Amino acid sequence: MSSSTETPEHQALRAAVAALGQRHGPGFDRARLWAETAKLGYLGVNLPEEYGGGGGGLAELSLVLEELGAAGCPLLMMVVSPAICGTVIARFGTEEQKRAWLPGLADGSRTMAFGITEPDAGSNAHRITTTARRTADGWSLTGRKVFISGVDIADATLIVGRTEDARTGRLKPCLFIVPRDTEGFHRTPIEMELRAHEKQFELVLDEVRLPAESLVGDEDAGLLQLFAGLNPERVMTAAFAIGMGRYALAKAVAYAKERQVWGTPIGAHQAIAHPLAQSLIELRLAGLMMREAAALYDSGDDAGAGEAANMAKYAAGEACAKAVDQAVQTLGGNGLTREYGLAPLIAASRVARIAPVSREMILNYVSHQSLGLPKSY
Repeated sequence: MSSSTETPEHQALRAAVAALGQRHGPGFDRARLWAETAKLGYLGVNLPEEYGGGGGGLAELSLVLEELGAAGCPLLMMVVSPAICGTVIARFGTEEQKRAWLPGLADGSRTMAFGITEPDAGSNAHRITTTARRTADGWSLTGRKVFISGVDIADATLIVGRTEDARTGRLKPCLFIVPRDTEGFHRTPIEMELRAHEKQFELVLDEVRLPAESLVGDEDAGLLQLFAGLNPERVMTAAFAIGMGRYALAKAVAYAKERQVWGTPIGAHQAIAHPLAQSLIELRLAGLMMREAAALYDSGDDAGAGEAANMAKYAAGEACAKAVDQAVQTLGGNGLTREYGLAPLIAASRVARIAPVSREMILNYVSHQSLGLPKSY
């Protein structure tokens, strides 16, 4: 879904990724697509050139995910591995961490998951109970996480924990790299109705011992580092949702052009045509908001990017859910058949309204951050 507001370079990238997506399509082999996306330089397009990346930013990476989604083959771990973890390490990691992780994240040979959500805290960083205490030679982590994607296929998980501030005694967020097979790091699959290549896991960290160099960045800048990863997560979730919405809309439009009742294509009827037209408008508006958020983030405006990223994620989630719902309705009974492949999107489209932050929490954020209204919590 190219736009006149995009640079010629972005338009060319969009066309190239769209062609890649079309070659793989909805029945894609995840490992093959991941490897080819990496080989072509798209997977690490946002990471620094000196560590094997493309030297671009979130604008380019979100475009890649959107176009793959529009072709019916989104790579969910792009939200996590290069966008969240790669960004955090590139911005705040030590030189050793950058050399150890960024080239692999860029070329697809290494993958990293992200663990923030907890059973009793959701994604509220202020209520996270996973704690890290200092040991003689590093750190010890104890806690639980839920709904963590792709832990089984990731080489490590970037875990959000909390350490005690020696001056105040208060707990503050910090990020730790936990390799997959670390002793005490246990994972249990969560049975989901959602059909996806990436499984969801509950994690238990039972006195997980880590070396000192597992801490990412500055211990005193944990909150800044955390939100440096959460804003890209929201933008990439918007890209995921817009791509899915575009895919569903394209399927519905093609069907509405061909399906005839009483000798007339059903797309000629306004009851069918107008909701599909509305979906296109809403998806394009969400795309504009997403590109604004990415541009703000890439320019270094973290505060502005926070507001825009939340708005983009909200707009994209709503547009996606409505596009999928209308696509299924357009196809009628065929919309629920395996042949047309839309039914799984009913559950998948809800993800963008729920994760990584619910639509209600975004409305709370906009209410008090953008409108200046008092908090209700």
